[in-house]
Amino acid sequence: MRTNTAIIDDQGKLNNFALEPRVYIDEQGDRTGFTSYAELLNGRLAMIGFVSLIALEVFTGHGIIGVLANL
Repeated sequence: MRTNTAIIDDQGKLNNFALEPRVYIDEQGDRTGFTSYAELLNGRLAMIGFVSLIALEVFTGHGIIGVLANL
């Protein structure tokens, strides 16, 4: 006997894993992993961090280690 969601064998036991799930492609998954978008975002965040460290040193006269040591 076979139903739409599962298979019942000859002993009357229900086998939920007999039918494979439908395979689909996740269209929203293109923004994770090593993609061009992720690399662009990583580069932009690195540039922002580098410029902010230079600005910190110009305004305080100390590097990041000196600022953290004075806290």
